Amino acid sequence: MARRHRVPFIIIAIIFVLAILVVVPLDRGVLGSKGLQLGLDLKGGTHLVYRADFSSIEPGAEAEALTGAIAVIEKRVDALGVSEPVIQKLGEDRIVVELAGISEIEKAKNLIGQTALLEFGELIEEGEEAKWVDELGEWKSATAVVDGEEVELSSRYFKENTYVSQDNFGQVVLAFEWDETGSQMFEEITKRLLNQPLGIFLGDEPLRGDDGIPIAPIIQSVITDRGIVEGLSLTEATELSRLLNAGRIPVPLTPIYEQTVSPILGSDFVDMSLRAGIIGLILVIVFMMVYYRFPGALASAALMFYVFVVLAIFKLVPVTLTLAGIGGFVLSIGMAVDANVLIFERLKEELRLGRTLGAAIESGFKRAWPAIRDSNITTFIVCAILYWLGSSIIASTPVMGFAITLAIGVAVSMFSAVVVTRTFLRIFGHTRLAQKTTLFSVYSGREND
Repeated sequence: MARRHRVPFIIIAIIFVLAILVVVPLDRGVLGSKGLQLGLDLKGGTHLVYRADFSSIEPGAEAEALTGAIAVIEKRVDALGVSEPVIQKLGEDRIVVELAGISEIEKAKNLIGQTALLEFGELIEEGEEAKWVDELGEWKSATAVVDGEEVELSSRYFKENTYVSQDNFGQVVLAFEWDETGSQMFEEITKRLLNQPLGIFLGDEPLRGDDGIPIAPIIQSVITDRGIVEGLSLTEATELSRLLNAGRIPVPLTPIYEQTVSPILGSDFVDMSLRAGIIGLILVIVFMMVYYRFPGALASAALMFYVFVVLAIFKLVPVTLTLAGIGGFVLSIGMAVDANVLIFERLKEELRLGRTLGAAIESGFKRAWPAIRDSNITTFIVCAILYWLGSSIIASTPVMGFAITLAIGVAVSMFSAVVVTRTFLRIFGHTRLAQKTTLFSVYSGREND
């Protein structure tokens, strides 16, 4: 092996070995990488798409509000321990949420879309308009004056450190702490409402205890920086605490699309996709070796390099593989040898002109490069358009997944053809195998003259 070819070959070998260590086994990898991240259509779970209502948001603040909503949803989902959730912006006003392993749509919708804003109320006086009505009476918002303005008291002034505990009598309590503004307001309100009830409301309904009765504790002393909510069951208090700590969604979200995917169906998709990928890879290798002989064998070795490097990138980024994404990967396997076909056809022409094998290899790559470059650039442009359509116009994660996997596959395939296959040909072009010109001739049913 010539010294000038030794360094590229060593680099390729190192990359190949590292890629294998990342990929094998698929569920984790020797180098500590996580397993391949499967999309919802392959793993099963719930797919939800929400549209944000910006009617109450000042013009120009829509993007910030949507980002805030995504952050709150991420906190809520993380609190439940859902593995590998997909929560991302689609278009200008949509959020897609994919929860693997959760097949109960109503449960997922309640988790994500619930307001989780506790509001506090006081009984109305004669002639005042009620905001809430329950078994205990008619209520208006409890307010206090802050910086000269009357402000309604709610859980937006909670610190995000609520927790569930038990009092001295073993009763479940939800403990919370006010921030500086909330502490000032609560002190003023409890001073005004001594020996009167303080209603607690969640949305349009009163917060009810485990017995179904609205929660409205009697204020017995002036309270400043902290307080408790009694009467909730352990499950209710725990869920409410999680939602309060996750924060409040800044804009109303309306579910516009929902779908559940069976994990059994997803498992079948994975098996069929793997089978299709293996069969496609084998057929491509057989074709290249039969038709292009020894160069085809080298291209097949470069193709194995391509497969492991692409899978390693999928695990390291990570790329969430959907069924459409796997389709893009399988398609890119066939496209991976497209550049090799162009190069080998040029190589054949150069050999027919009487050039030596070394000169034919260099000239073949040089003449094939413009076509390889232009075809891959057009494919990248199509991938960019597909990704843009999937992320903004039609709001489709499968389309985005197809675009990403195809773009990665095309980029690595171009590298494997132009660099890896070329390095292999240069190395073996200086061996005794190069003297057997029939090994470098295209099969046509008989030996070429």
